[in-house]
Amino acid sequence: MSPAAEARRSRIPVRYGVVAFAVSLAMLTYLDRICISILAPLMMREFGLTQIQMSYVFSAFTLTYGIFEIPTAWWADRVGSRRVVARIVAWWSVFAMATGAAFSYVSLVTVRLLFGVGEAGAWPNVARVFSRWIPAGERGRMQGIFFAGAHLSGGLTPILVTAMLGFLNWREVFAVCGALGFFWTVAWWHWFRDEPADHASVSPAELEKILRERGLPLVHKATRGVWGRILKHPSFVPLCLMYLANTYGFYFLITWLPTYLAKVRGFSQAELGIFAGLPLTLSVAGDLAGGWTTDRLTRRFGLRVGRCSVGAGAYLVAAAAMAGAAVVTGPRTAAILIAVAAAASMFTLAPSWAVCIDIGGHHAGVLSAAMNTSGQVGGVMSPIVLAYVVAIFSNWAIPLYLLAGLYLMASLCWLVIRPDHPLEMRAAA
Repeated sequence: MSPAAEARRSRIPVRYGVVAFAVSLAMLTYLDRICISILAPLMMREFGLTQIQMSYVFSAFTLTYGIFEIPTAWWADRVGSRRVVARIVAWWSVFAMATGAAFSYVSLVTVRLLFGVGEAGAWPNVARVFSRWIPAGERGRMQGIFFAGAHLSGGLTPILVTAMLGFLNWREVFAVCGALGFFWTVAWWHWFRDEPADHASVSPAELEKILRERGLPLVHKATRGVWGRILKHPSFVPLCLMYLANTYGFYFLITWLPTYLAKVRGFSQAELGIFAGLPLTLSVAGDLAGGWTTDRLTRRFGLRVGRCSVGAGAYLVAAAAMAGAAVVTGPRTAAILIAVAAAASMFTLAPSWAVCIDIGGHHAGVLSAAMNTSGQVGGVMSPIVLAYVVAIFSNWAIPLYLLAGLYLMASLCWLVIRPDHPLEMRAAA
């Protein structure tokens, strides 16, 4: 290796490259998930779908995504995240493209079910990778950067898809978005390694820092009895309920929000491209600030204050803003309040996933998969509940009040979560 190359290697930690791969993965997942919400009116018109039928199309992905979260994370504990993530991205890319080849309502639901099977486990694998590559004191910030990439992609996707529709039809948009994943898979397989010690570019100093500060026991006796310890952990149920509320709200943003803004608040197509993406665009700041805040407070006051005060406070803000959006009369004010509620809820993502690493240790992937599976229950319910509530009551304010109530519940859950009680400690006890 040349002196210049050696100097570059010493200046740029390889773990930052791992984070860059994770961020690009997050951006791809949101691109492929969110484009369907913008294309939904065109798909409904071509297939003659009702609003309720389209809600089942939205939820088909979420259903199988939730079902296969834990098995995929468990599989990664056996064979490593390098292999599993490569399979995940290649699979979902195939079925993102296949969405554009759907020819009926049944085929569309089937493709989205298979899409969910393939994408399941992507984010728990990121938590698993971070538990091995990222020192404990950097995890909040790195999780915040990860989610910021996802939400930046989500915020820009409505604008990008609207622009693509100027020269592509909706089927071709799915084909273009899905094809990007194959390039990512090749690069990941070539560059990434499951353990820092196995990566040729990791310097001895960086390796020593990671191993010293990542907080994992040097000897890992894996999985026997792990589910019993997870299920009995006092934080398991509140962690899952909290994340159910978060994902319920997120799926409102990426499914029915464009329809709400157009039909109820009267936004034009041009305004829709901006305001439908505003919640996720604003969430980028929430992600980064949440990650920075939780790490800073953790260093000063310890894990429980550093994680839980951030989660509880942010959800109170989200609840108030979402309730406000339901009552204000100004369309733009309502849209901005929804964006503020979304950003506040996303402020909690870095501490949420960092807590899974804090508690789970070597089993961070499985614990985060369990949390995320609970979230997908909310994701499955969100578009369907909204469709039925609006059909029965003809009132779009009710779903917003319901979401505000869920955010309030999530705030209370954070009061009893214990990131300072890791599974390894409870196993030793």
